[in-house]
Amino acid sequence: MDGKHRVAIYVRVSTEDQAREGYSLDAQTKKLVAICKFKGWEVADIYRDEGCSGTNTDRPEYQRMFSEIDRWDILLVLKMDRIHRNSVNFAAMMDTLNRNGKDFTSLNEKFDTTTAMGRFVMDIVQRMAQLESEQIGERVKIGMRKKATMGIGAMGSGIPYGYRYENGQLVVIDSEAEVVRRIFRCYSEGQTMDRIATDLVNSNILSKTGRRWCRQSISKILHNPLYAGYIRWDDVLRPGPHTAVISIEEYESVNGPLGGTE
Repeated sequence: MDGKHRVAIYVRVSTEDQAREGYSLDAQTKKLVAICKFKGWEVADIYRDEGCSGTNTDRPEYQRMFSEIDRWDILLVLKMDRIHRNSVNFAAMMDTLNRNGKDFTSLNEKFDTTTAMGRFVMDIVQRMAQLESEQIGERVKIGMRKKATMGIGAMGSGIPYGYRYENGQLVVIDSEAEVVRRIFRCYSEGQTMDRIATDLVNSNILSKTGRRWCRQSISKILHNPLYAGYIRWDDVLRPGPHTAVISIEEYESVNGPLGGTE
């Protein structure tokens, strides 16, 4: 495929990839720009997604690239797993490319979508990438379950409202803990989640992320046993090493009996 083709260069790193030699955004970009120069291809644009998973399409630059699909003829990546780690999403992408008369090239695998063999081999490699991703996910889940069973640290993503992390441990933030107690108290008195959220907004109290409170954020707090001093992961529930901000009785008045795994 020679000549003046317009190329969309796509590069991606996830958190894990950033530490791997040769996988940085700059390293990927340098190799792909060099191959374009060698083949006489015109670089239409470079789309860089940093800290984004390849298992979904919710990536800013990926979305921008396809919104500008008329600007380029070839989608160029360093490796197959830079663009997708999910065979369903990859197939959907290829359908979009085919409908718009675009080609796909992966430098490392040397795939050419204009041939039947290239399409067949590409599908096999993509399924292998998905298998690897799913196996990594399984190992992470096993590790998290073991962590929950042993009662080591907090589970879940982000820092829960009412706490901050200090030396890897959850430490109570008094002002936020008081808001948590207010939420449980108001709900136990019969106020709806919507009403509680509205009252917090009217009191100029913001959520952990600085956003307005809503029904979902109130519900998340009311049903989280973390505030009663427990850690939950899937079906594992046990006392945690952190300080509770409400009593078990207060939590159970909203959620019913609190069981645990010893």
